[in-house]
Amino acid sequence: MDIKAKIEELIEKIKSDGALQEKFKKDPVSTVEELAGVDLPKDQIDSVISGIKAKLKLDESGIMDKLGGLFGKK
Repeated sequence: MDIKAKIEELIEKIKSDGALQEKFKKDPVSTVEELAGVDLPKDQIDSVISGIKAKLKLDESGIMDKLGGLFGKK
């Protein structure tokens, strides 16, 4: 499994659905397993959840947009 690709796929699904965002906040393990359609081993699920949380945190804070603005990109 390409964990990075799966994380990006799940991030897009979660970002586009407010109900999924709330469900992920309350129970990330079952939400990710449901979205991925598989029961992942603990080490993989922890990696995926950590990646999703990190990416969502960056997106929510707007840091990436601000950094892009520093270099004349938006």
